[in-house]
Amino acid sequence: MRMPLIGDDAPSFTAVTTQGQINFPEDYKGKWVILFSHPADFTPVCTTEFMTFASMQEEFRGMNTELIGLSIDSVFSHIAWLKRIEEKIEYKGMKNVEVKFPVIADLTMDVAKKYGMVQPNASTTQAVRAVFIIDTEAKVRAVLYYPLSAGRNMQEIKRLLTALQKNEAEKVATPANWQPGDDVIIPPPNTMEAVKERLGKTEEGKYCLDWFICLKKDAKK
Repeated sequence: MRMPLIGDDAPSFTAVTTQGQINFPEDYKGKWVILFSHPADFTPVCTTEFMTFASMQEEFRGMNTELIGLSIDSVFSHIAWLKRIEEKIEYKGMKNVEVKFPVIADLTMDVAKKYGMVQPNASTTQAVRAVFIIDTEAKVRAVLYYPLSAGRNMQEIKRLLTALQKNEAEKVATPANWQPGDDVIIPPPNTMEAVKERLGKTEEGKYCLDWFICLKKDAKK
């Protein structure tokens, strides 16, 4: 199976998780989803990632977004690991962290294979650190892959989600290093007439660097 590409329908699945059985995408209608995999339970990098994701869960829910984790471990291993995190692990001021989002038990690798999370040159028994951002229509909107050794930047994942939701709502693009509140890019004109019209008028809050690159102030700033 090939990994889903941007714009594809996110593969559907039914899975056992730490929060009970889930049916995707049926159980997540009208919501954005961040589906992410990790190599294994009781591993140090994954522990820091789960603590960080869990500490941000309400931030993501405020963005109409749900988290779903996955690794090729049993549900019992997941539960034991998450309890250990909550009861014993303290990291960067985070402690007593309860992981409330579902973590898929994928011993058969069915879900991992559907999403291309198992990459044999990295490992045949562990998933790489994949991230899929999926929109309210169950379309894949972004795909990120990290090796086993490198932890993910959760603030960057949140920034990317924010940019995608802004693009969806306002039909704009975001420039390099964009942060919420920064100026955004207006789609370029695609006819000569539209070029002339753009260059011939001015609008408050909008400015052009050239005919093909115009920006506007963030309306929410």
